[in-house]
Amino acid sequence: MSNLELDPREIHCGAEAGADREVLPGREVPLGGPRAMLVSRTLPGTRRRMIGAWCFVDAYGPQRAAMRVPPHPHTGLQTVSWLVEGEVLHLDSLGSRRHVRPGQLNLMTAGRGISHSEESPETMLHGVQLWVALPGEHRHVGPGFEHHPSLPVFAGPGFEATVVMGTLGGVSSPATAYSPLVGAELAVDGAARVPLTAGFEHGLLLLDGTIDELERGSMVYLAPGREELRLSGRGRVLLIGGEPFGEEIVMWWNFVGRTHDEIAAFRAEWMEGLESGASVFGSVAGFDGAPLPAPVLPGIRLKPRGRVR
Repeated sequence: MSNLELDPREIHCGAEAGADREVLPGREVPLGGPRAMLVSRTLPGTRRRMIGAWCFVDAYGPQRAAMRVPPHPHTGLQTVSWLVEGEVLHLDSLGSRRHVRPGQLNLMTAGRGISHSEESPETMLHGVQLWVALPGEHRHVGPGFEHHPSLPVFAGPGFEATVVMGTLGGVSSPATAYSPLVGAELAVDGAARVPLTAGFEHGLLLLDGTIDELERGSMVYLAPGREELRLSGRGRVLLIGGEPFGEEIVMWWNFVGRTHDEIAAFRAEWMEGLESGASVFGSVAGFDGAPLPAPVLPGIRLKPRGRVR
């Protein structure tokens, strides 16, 4: 999914200390034009920008809507598409064409550059779109796409976990990850006790149902040091986490880089490619419509910063 804001703010990300537990409120963002689908964006937030390598979280639905995100570029990150309800079609410049449905994972690695689109007919949509920042040694890897129709599931006291990315409780997802992290959907029924990796920081996002201390539209941040997560109620929770990201990055529009000049070069390459039809980002076949032009860069230089304001 793209960041469709016409005047995107510079997003400051990197490594700094924070509180043991924080509530990260979401902000409502429209995706598209007058009939835009609304999403709740909890990462990046006003204070905390990342949780592990996770740097972007948009939750949407349940709502009846048509998703239409035209072809747009990415660099330096992975996109993770996770649905609770509905169906979305992914097209990319590698020639990939895959629907993602509930319980399945679409994972796209941008690396040095890729472009893609996402769309669905008007239907009930409920899901989450996430980005993972690639660490420096992997941020220029070749672009790639993975579709995982089934993922490992394990049960514990009061919960059943689908491991989407990384490892949870010794169970690992088959999806490619470039840093130590976890992404999982927890189906909670009663009093749950979920094992955690003590060196990870974590985030909890309520998807549906009623879970004590969790509210729709906000994410709860948990600092490193916990070996167990206790939840009570009935519902589904998205759990993300990872080792605190040890690099400062520049994140603007749909690009993750390290300097202003690098971001400016990505933007110029995309815009020049729209004119010439040839660029490192390639082109997306099968989408009925024009690609997204990049917004204008802000009038000040973008700076790499820490992950907490």
